[in-house]
Amino acid sequence: MNRVMLTGRLTRDPELRSLANGKSVTQFSIATHDYRAGSERAEYHNVVTWDRLAEICSQYLGKGQLVAVEGRIQTRQWEDDKKTRHWRTEIVASSVEMLSGRRKKDYAAESAADALEAQAEALGTVPSEESEDVVEDAAAVA
Repeated sequence: MNRVMLTGRLTRDPELRSLANGKSVTQFSIATHDYRAGSERAEYHNVVTWDRLAEICSQYLGKGQLVAVEGRIQTRQWEDDKKTRHWRTEIVASSVEMLSGRRKKDYAAESAADALEAQAEALGTVPSEESEDVVEDAAAVA
């Protein structure tokens, strides 16, 4: 049985690509930590998602988020132009669960809206309740 379950933080934003056959694929890595004998050791795992899961991961996941990944281990082998062999072991995810809430970009959009509101107040222009709703809606969409 080839089954993997990991919980860790994304080390980079997912990279979404579309293949010639129309399939979507996303690659990202997560860091897990092992605590033994009073010391901590980090392990880094490459994760691959396909099709709709790839699109969802690309849209909603960002660096630093805590995720739970379930899938299988796969090792690929290939030769480059110089006839050098390469191996890559990765987790092909069948499910990815977001454990840490909103993306960092959502917080950035919200703080940008707050900064604009503070700037308007500093200039003496107090936004009406209608314009505050527009700013909140813009932050929610971004």
